[in-house]
Amino acid sequence: MTKKAKVEQGKISIHTENIFPIIKKWLYSEHEIFLRELVSNAVDAIHKLQHVNLVEGLQLSDEYGVDIEVDKDAGTLTVRDNGIGMTADEVRKYINQIAFSSAEEFVSRFKDLEDKKQIIGHFGLGFYSAFMVADKVEIRSLSYAEGAEGVHWSCDGSTSYELRPFPKAERGTDIILHLSDDAKEFLEPARLREVLKRYCNFLPLPIRLAGETVNDCEPLWSHTPSEVSDEQYLEFYRKLYPLAEDPLFWIHLNIDFPFNLKGIVYFPRLTNEFDVTASHIKLFCNQVFVSDDCRELIPEFLTPLQGCLDAPDLPLNVSRSYLQNEPQVRKIQEVLAGRVAGKIVELAKNLESFGPIWEDIHTFVKFGMMKDEKFYKKLADKVVFRTTGEEKYTTLDAYLERAKEKHEGKVFYTSDEAAQAPYLKLFADQGFEVLKLEAMIDSHFIQFLEMKNSEVKFERIDADIADGLLDTEAGSEIASGKDQKTLSEALQEFFGKVLDVKGLKVRVEALRDAAVPGVVLLNEQTRRFKEMTRALGDAEPDLFAEHTLLVNAASPVAKNIRSLQEAGDQETAELLARQVYDLACLSQRSFDKDRMEAFLERSSRILELTGEKG
Repeated sequence: MTKKAKVEQGKISIHTENIFPIIKKWLYSEHEIFLRELVSNAVDAIHKLQHVNLVEGLQLSDEYGVDIEVDKDAGTLTVRDNGIGMTADEVRKYINQIAFSSAEEFVSRFKDLEDKKQIIGHFGLGFYSAFMVADKVEIRSLSYAEGAEGVHWSCDGSTSYELRPFPKAERGTDIILHLSDDAKEFLEPARLREVLKRYCNFLPLPIRLAGETVNDCEPLWSHTPSEVSDEQYLEFYRKLYPLAEDPLFWIHLNIDFPFNLKGIVYFPRLTNEFDVTASHIKLFCNQVFVSDDCRELIPEFLTPLQGCLDAPDLPLNVSRSYLQNEPQVRKIQEVLAGRVAGKIVELAKNLESFGPIWEDIHTFVKFGMMKDEKFYKKLADKVVFRTTGEEKYTTLDAYLERAKEKHEGKVFYTSDEAAQAPYLKLFADQGFEVLKLEAMIDSHFIQFLEMKNSEVKFERIDADIADGLLDTEAGSEIASGKDQKTLSEALQEFFGKVLDVKGLKVRVEALRDAAVPGVVLLNEQTRRFKEMTRALGDAEPDLFAEHTLLVNAASPVAKNIRSLQEAGDQETAELLARQVYDLACLSQRSFDKDRMEAFLERSSRILELTGEKG
């Protein structure tokens, strides 16, 4: 550039003349990202200089950083770096050609799309995002090269630009934005601090606003795990999620093969307010914030995970559609699932301390085991169940080992402790251990476990009476009475005739616990099938279409019914039989109005009869 022609004016050769209005129109809802783009470019310029300094041995010892300055009177915002700088030829190349062609490509490919977030994901224009908020943009730059001359570039948002020499004293680049009227918010330090904290909080160089550093140059994930204490992990979590309780556990990722991935992920304590369907991971690219909606990176069964992932190999302007089609994303998912599984294995070594953690994570672990074969194999023997036994928690293998003598290969469980309390008492009185499977996922999970191990069968405690609960020493019964029937024969015939309920089967057995007059039993496989049809949205199934009333022949009530029948007091005997049946049904179903009224009326009548006999 000669002294006679100090000012160069020209037009950027493009096919779309109205590119800047389109940029403003389509990206307005995300216009704050301009600051991320400019600051990221500034950091890149410094990194390039540091590399050149190392390779060429320039022996520079500057204190590198990016400064954001505001001039409210002039209405300008300046992003200044002391990086590699540019010559006039480099401005022509990187600003007039490369950057602008990226902007033009955006217009030609995405101007007709309605999904603005998809546009942002594909929009790699970088520098030209400044025109989302500025009516005019200036560049003042001085290259690091020896003998370089400062350069000034300006553009008013049209396709025309001006390029001339500029007496800049310090190496680096200043980007000066003359903010438009609808972007004056970015003259306010508080607003700038908010944006910088969101997008640039963990950049590896100081980002200064009015001379004050606003970012953490060395985020915790950039350290090796051995350097970080538990308290530092917790402090970092509290910084990310100030209102949350401390997490259950965390995992520090530091992977450099076969891809680069760093980060710290936490499994939170879940509350009613926690949205398990939303994305809670903050995605970074070389410590530049990219997105907090990157659910594609996380296995579906680990969506509650919180924290930060830094994936340098992913593009800064990554889109959701890119993540959905990127092979590396699947590898990241596998790594996360594997690391979570490994952490669970480690925590499960101490069952007492792991039990409370399991309460929060078990639904997601079970879902993951059913979805991911590798995840299942790593945790197959680490699944924990709450139990009625002496130990509050147990593994399945430990339960089966303890139960080997009483019911080998069979697992008894309760799905509702309150409703199934009578059955639990029967099992507890005879020393039978019962697992507590009360989560919605458990009905699916036990079928999954049965499929994986055909020698193990799960049976709810109201499905049948275990052999160990029957009084096998009751002795053979003797026929008596006018009808010359045994107690069991007489009761079975009498209950069947009096109740006359469709689908009801009456069974008479002597239980070891004489206090229970009768229980209702629902076949395990039939009940599961009906519950599955209900889950699929079919008509509400009638679980009592087929059911069994087990009358306890050892119960004083059953014996009394037989005595009343033999004495000819048919009315009282029928009254007690119906009461035994309703009491057994109460733990299984809700009564409608008519049946409840009949039950209460009958209860009052029985009390009256007791009083009369007294």
